Amino acid sequence: MDQVIQAAGCVLWRPAPSGRGIEIALVHRPKYDDWSHPKGKLKRGETPEECALREVREETGQSCVLGPRLPTAHYLANGRPKEVTYWSARALGGTFTPSREVDRLTWLAPGQARARLTQARDRDLLDTFQASRSS
Repeated sequence: MDQVIQAAGCVLWRPAPSGRGIEIALVHRPKYDDWSHPKGKLKRGETPEECALREVREETGQSCVLGPRLPTAHYLANGRPKEVTYWSARALGGTFTPSREVDRLTWLAPGQARARLTQARDRDLLDTFQASRSS
C-alpha cells in the first residue's frame, strides 16, 4: 500500500465587516480550477498544527489562531491515500498575494461559501464547522 500523504488545513473565518455573522475564506487553485479551504502537505519534521498555520499564511496571507479540531478527511489524491487534518481558525489579519498555487481568495457568508466549494467533502467540513459554532 502506498504511504499516506499527510496534510493539514483550516476552515478560516473572520467576523463579517457588517458586524453580523462571519465570513469564510476560500482559495481558488488554478491547477485544479477549484475552490477549497486552505490546506497543504506536511513538511518533514512539521506538526499538523504548524502545517495548518503555514498553509493558511502561504495561501491566504492571513495569520490565524487555531480553534477546535474538525474531522479529518480521508480520500484518494492521484490514486494515493491522503489524510488532511483540519481545524477551525480565526483570521487575525494579513494581505493576500496571488501565486501560481492560489490565484484568488474570497471571503463569503457561510451559505455562499458552501455553494462555491467544489468538493462535497469540503461542504461537509463547513457544515460540521457551522454545527460546532451553534452548539
